[in-house]
Formats: sequence, C-alpha cells, structure tokens
Amino acid sequence: MYLITVLGNLIIIILILLDSHLHTPMYLFLSNLSFSDLCFSSVTMPKLLQNMQSQVPSIPYAGCLAQMYFFLLFGDLESFLLVAMAYDRYVAICFPLHYTSIMSPKVCVSLVALSWVLTTFHAMLHTLLMARLSFCEDNVIPHFFCDMSALLKLSCSDTHVNELVIFVTGGIILVIPFVLIIVSYARIVASILKVPSSRGIRKAFSTCGSHLSVVSLFYGTIIGLYLCPSANNSTVKETVMGMMYTVVTPMLNPFIYSLRNRDMKGALVRVFCKKKMMV
Repeated sequence: MYLITVLGNLIIIILILLDSHLHTPMYLFLSNLSFSDLCFSSVTMPKLLQNMQSQVPSIPYAGCLAQMYFFLLFGDLESFLLVAMAYDRYVAICFPLHYTSIMSPKVCVSLVALSWVLTTFHAMLHTLLMARLSFCEDNVIPHFFCDMSALLKLSCSDTHVNELVIFVTGGIILVIPFVLIIVSYARIVASILKVPSSRGIRKAFSTCGSHLSVVSLFYGTIIGLYLCPSANNSTVKETVMGMMYTVVTPMLNPFIYSLRNRDMKGALVRVFCKKKMMV
C-alpha cells in the first residue's frame, strides 16, 4: 500500500511538471496535494515497516516530536488543499465565464502559500505544547506512530490546555474546511441539476460521489478521533482510525482525483510518446 501511494503520487507530480497542458489552477492544487499525500504517508509508514521488520519498535523523544510535527503539518495541508480544490471546481462549473479572472495565477499561488503558512504554525503550536509536558514511568506508546491523543494519555502532567487547543483549533482546521467542501459540492450538484442532461448528471454524481467518499473518509476519521475526549477512544479504535487516514486515503487520492481523469491519461500518453520520439 505504501509503494502504491508513493508511485501514484510521484507519477502525478512528474506528469504535471512535464506536461504544459496541466499547468492550470486545478493541477497546481493537485500537485501540492500529491506531494502532501506522499509526505503524509512517509512520516509514519517507513518507521512502521522498520518496526515490523526489526520487531524492536522504538523511537527517540526528539524523533517522536518531529514525527508529530510533520504528521500535523502534512495532514493539515491536505485539509486546506482539499478545500482549495473543491472551490476551484465550484468556480469552474458554476461560474465558467469568470473562471480565469477569479482563479488567477496570483490567487492560486496565494491560496497554496497561505495553506503552507497556516499549517506550519498550527503544527508548531501543538508540538511546543506537547514538548512542555512531562512523561514519567510509562513510555510505551499504544499506537503505530506518535499520535497526539496517544501521547496525552502517557503524560503525567496536566493536559487540559492541550485538549482545549486540540478542540478549538480542530474546529477551525478540520470542521470548517469539511463544511466548505460539502457546501461547494452541494452547489455544484445543484448547478448541474438545473441543466437536465442524463449523461451530465450521471458524470457529476460519479465524480462528486467519489471525491466526497475520500473527503468523508479523511475528515470523518480525524474529526471522530481528535474532537472527542482522548479517554473515550480505545487503543484498537485509534489505531484503526489512524490507519484509515494515514494509509488508505493517501493511497486512494491518486486514483480518485487523477488516474480516472481524462486530462491525466492524455498527459501520460503525450509524455510517453515524446520519450519514444526522442529515442
């Protein structure tokens, strides 16, 4: 699954870089999403595979905090990029004549840059709050990576501030983007239904349905895990939910957003044909 995630997202990034036809706002967001998925999965999976191979699962304290920081950084980045992509599709379908003026290169680059800045500060906030906690006798993390909720259970310090910040920032970073995505796709469906075409309606529901299934899987598991009190979640539940959004979602995204896409298939053919001609 990790190899599929790496290969799928790398192919998307390379195709977007090599094919000039894909130098559009949607594919700018998509290339950043693929990079985010690649890094998000790489933060946890190589260490997990190493632990499974060596049968000695261990990680130093500094490495644990670093893993938590990059996990939050790329997880939050994916959340913001999914919103940007939903908004891009909303503008393209509902306001096609104004698309180029609304989604100008400056606006697109600003959205991507803002996503990186906000996620960097959010990840740093939680990492610094975790670093101030004390960990006493029990140092066995009941998870396959350094997850915030798992680390809070191990701390012998007062974790109320950390849990409050998780709840408040979680509403901003997770719930609001999720609602915006749902609203965007709802407006898209409503706009398409105004023009009666069985083929168009079937295509719209197929596309929106597949996109929303991945969005729901990603946001549903994270919201259920982090916006609930940490004491309410069992170890098995947290591990399974963690696997869903750290392994399954990054693997599915290339298939849902790109490899089913006609433009991406065309780019793949053009790149291979160009290589054959050069040979």
